[in-house]
Amino acid sequence: MDAYAQVLLIAIPGFIGLILLEWIVSLWKGITTFRSMDTIASLSSGSTNTLKSVLKLTIVIISYTWLVEQIALFEIKTTWLVWVLSFIAIDFASYWSHRLAHSINLFWNKHVIHHSSEEFNLACALRQTISNLVSLSFLFLLPAALLGLPGEVLAVIAPIHLFMQFWYHTRLIPKLGWLEYIIVTPSQHRVHHAINDIYLDKNLSAIFCIWDRLFGTFQEELATVPCVYGVKKAVGTWNPIKINFQHLWILIQDAWRTESWWDKCRLWFMPTGWRPADVAAQYPIDFTEDAYTQVKYAPPASTALHAWSWFQYLLASGLMLHLIINLGSLALYNLFLYAGFIFLLIYSYSALMDQERHAIWIELSKSILGIGIIYATGDWFLLKSQWPNGVFFVLAYLILSVVIVAGFVFYEMKKNNPSHKLETASL
Repeated sequence: MDAYAQVLLIAIPGFIGLILLEWIVSLWKGITTFRSMDTIASLSSGSTNTLKSVLKLTIVIISYTWLVEQIALFEIKTTWLVWVLSFIAIDFASYWSHRLAHSINLFWNKHVIHHSSEEFNLACALRQTISNLVSLSFLFLLPAALLGLPGEVLAVIAPIHLFMQFWYHTRLIPKLGWLEYIIVTPSQHRVHHAINDIYLDKNLSAIFCIWDRLFGTFQEELATVPCVYGVKKAVGTWNPIKINFQHLWILIQDAWRTESWWDKCRLWFMPTGWRPADVAAQYPIDFTEDAYTQVKYAPPASTALHAWSWFQYLLASGLMLHLIINLGSLALYNLFLYAGFIFLLIYSYSALMDQERHAIWIELSKSILGIGIIYATGDWFLLKSQWPNGVFFVLAYLILSVVIVAGFVFYEMKKNNPSHKLETASL
């Protein structure tokens, strides 16, 4: 198991523990910060991102180490100063990468998942991308490479820098006085996740808020302007896999539909939300013009469906942790097969959460795949050696889950109004 996987086995339970603590405190204070299905969607997004990360499904065009060898102006020894400079360099790179994601159509696709929740809590911090299949980090790390900052130091700091961005995704912590002038705080990040016009595309820094103040993207949270969370074009789904590619699909459709070849080429690199005039007129898209008219996505769901969705998420999480634990023992094709099964599981139960009737066919496909794996190998990815009866549990689940999902599709959805119920945003 590599070092990053070992860190995840510690970080994931820590994140879940803090999310539970925030939920308990919010109940005690009488503040509604969590909705069941939204939270499952957030946590499931975190699972998909974790799977992508451990399988290293990102193409690196230019490695940072190679870049240092080519352009470094200095050779800095690994001292405490190198660690400090490396942290600052990563934070600087993070600001510009983040700003690019908010500014350019194509790059917004990899970031929209993080803003897609219409709540703001620690769980939504886990809404991380799986659509960034090509890494352009070398562009933003050019200053670090020129300084000759060692790649091995940046490799250690990068996940720490990422994890340090978790804590400020909360509504429970007020402004922090003088710290508001130094670091990114919950107050500043609430602004970043808001769709109010005054807050849009502001506070892009990751750790030090100096970058926002220096480059003109800082906005203080105003008591007279309560934050409304989400994205201007509501995603309208709990499915994290769909959300990850939703914006890209719009761009592909627009590029196909527009009659202008110039627009076909430039729409990818135009400001976020830009569309060719002919396509925008013929195929309009609903946007939330006024944040205070937002209605939250809330398909009808029984208590039983909420309970089943939580069970499915917890099972997917257990399987993901089992994959990570066995990362060094499974053959590469088995790792991808296992991850593919978990992706299909997440897609299946989130489709059911969305009240989509085809959820039964996705669930059936998932169970057939799982039963096929057990039949072909007589095991479940080394589970038999760790828990002899575990394979029978998995097999029983694969059979029963189809029956249960069929029940939800054919009985619960039948009694529900086909059009999704909406709940007005609490402001």
